[in-house]
Amino acid sequence: MTFKSALEDFRETTLEAISGCLRRLDYLSGLRDRTRREQYEHWGLARIHGDFQSQRALAEAHQSLVSEVLSTPIPKLLEDAQRSSAVAGIPPTAYLERLRNRGAALLPATPGAGSTRHLNSVLNALSGLVKNRKPDAIRRAS
Repeated sequence: MTFKSALEDFRETTLEAISGCLRRLDYLSGLRDRTRREQYEHWGLARIHGDFQSQRALAEAHQSLVSEVLSTPIPKLLEDAQRSSAVAGIPPTAYLERLRNRGAALLPATPGAGSTRHLNSVLNALSGLVKNRKPDAIRRAS
């Protein structure tokens, strides 16, 4: 029997089941305690690995996901937003608006320098692209 760290367990069990980096970021930021923004609530992870290890793993996974979103090319994020919104059952414009309205709650308690502004600009760019995209536009061949 191999033992996994709390971070490995969370990534391989929970995050692996969620497609798209925007959906994963949305999910993970939703685990943050409403009253104590620096704390996360994940009953199963805390039960298995203890509160300290689960808090540490969730904070690290959150930071990693923000970095992943911020380093993903806009065209890929646009596809991600469209898939994520379909899974959520809402139009892409509404999905991105929901993310934009979450603001700082999408970020970990200690985001990297400039992460807040960078994430806001990425979400604003995606929103603008989705709103102005022509439904019958022909995609370029890759």
